[in-house]
Order: sequence, then C-alpha cells, then structure tokens
Amino acid sequence: MEIRYVGGPTAVLEIGGVRLLTDPTFDPPGDYPIGNRALVKTAGPAFGPDDAGSVDAVLLSHDQHPDNLDKAGRTYLSSAPVVLSTGSAAERIGEPVRALPNWTHTELARPGGGALRITGVPAQHGPDGSEHLVGEVTGFVLSGEALPTVYVSGDNASLNVVRDIAARVGPVDVAVLFAGGARTPLVGDAYLTLTSDDVAEAAEILGARHVVPLHFEHWGHFTQGRDTLVKSLAGLGDRVHLLEPGERVTLS
Repeated sequence: MEIRYVGGPTAVLEIGGVRLLTDPTFDPPGDYPIGNRALVKTAGPAFGPDDAGSVDAVLLSHDQHPDNLDKAGRTYLSSAPVVLSTGSAAERIGEPVRALPNWTHTELARPGGGALRITGVPAQHGPDGSEHLVGEVTGFVLSGEALPTVYVSGDNASLNVVRDIAARVGPVDVAVLFAGGARTPLVGDAYLTLTSDDVAEAAEILGARHVVPLHFEHWGHFTQGRDTLVKSLAGLGDRVHLLEPGERVTLS
C-alpha cells in the first residue's frame, strides 16, 4: 500500500488498487470557530483537493470538529462516492455519508477483482465518560485477501480501546495512529488524542510492522508534535514512518 500525507489528520491511502482519503482538511491557516471558542490552524495542507484526486471512499472519523473536517473538506465530501463515518455524522450531513457501526463492515470492489473490507471499530475522543462532550468518533480496519491489515485510529485517546481492537483483529501490518496529545478546555487537562508515548505503546499492543502517525501538527491545540514523536518512537526503529507534508511512502 501507499500513504501520501496531506497534513493534520489527512492522508491519501492506496491499498489493493482502492484509493481512500482520511479526515479531509484542506482549509488555509486561521481561526475556526467551534461553539463559543475557536481552534487555531497554524499551517495549510501540502496540497489541495484537486491534487488529492478522486477516491473510492472517504474515511471520516467524525464531523463535529474543524481539525478533522473543515469547510473545504465538506465540499470534497460531495464528490466522493461514499463517506464512511459515525451514525451522528450521517444524520447531520446526509448523503454520501453512511454510518459504519462498530464491528460492522462494508466492501469496496478492487480493480483486479476481489474486495477491500472496511470495518468500523471503536474510538474514544477523550477520557472515560466524555462522549457527551466531545461527540461520537470512529476508527477503521482495512483488510482483504493478500492485502495488509491496516488500522486507522481516528481521534482516539484510549489505550484500552486499542487493546480491545488488537484482541479482536490480531496483529496489524500498518497502524495509522492519530497523535498530537490534543487538549482543549472542554475536558480540562485530559488528552483528546494519543500522546507520543501512547503511540509507541499502541504500536506494541497492535504488533504493528509499520507505524504512520497523523494528526500531530498544524493545529494550536496539539500539545505534542514531530519532536516528541521522534523521541517516543526511537525504540521502534525503521518500523516508524514519520512523513513530511506532501511525502509518500510505499509499505509492503
């Protein structure tokens, strides 16, 4: 498979001939209101929607926060044949967003025959008991005959959730982990996403052969970034692919 990093939580994934895009964020830097506050975007994407090109599906962890789905990202959704996300996202946005409940799956046809299976898996966007504040979030597992097994975490802050997924899915080939140690006043001092140390632990829990962090830069509420990931993931050696915006990597 190939992963091309756009910036923030956004990347183009190509696996078995199927093209996917995670959490579309293509807006420029600036303040993005959410309720009575705003999230600050500090850098724009490495390339825009036109360069990302058409995809077979969008994997949308959630729609309620502008660092995971912004204005240009919403426009991009309208051109996608299908968007897989939470039930609440499907209710708020409508077509082409489809709910993919935890542990259910859908399949996308591969160009040469066969299918890519996409399974919805749990995600917890903050400490225990915070879903009524932060909203519903989902993750994804990609799999198929003669294909790598890929876990895309979405905005998950819980290692217990990672343990539950590992117990059901088994070792994964590629772990795409949303990091950044995000914090906002909404949940006090608690983290909304994995810290850099959590990413390292999650990689071991999952038995991942490759680890690709996303969602660790370009927003002011991320408390950790590239420098902390370098330190925390040093022990994983060449299993780690810490991409620069616009960079792509081929994994086998």
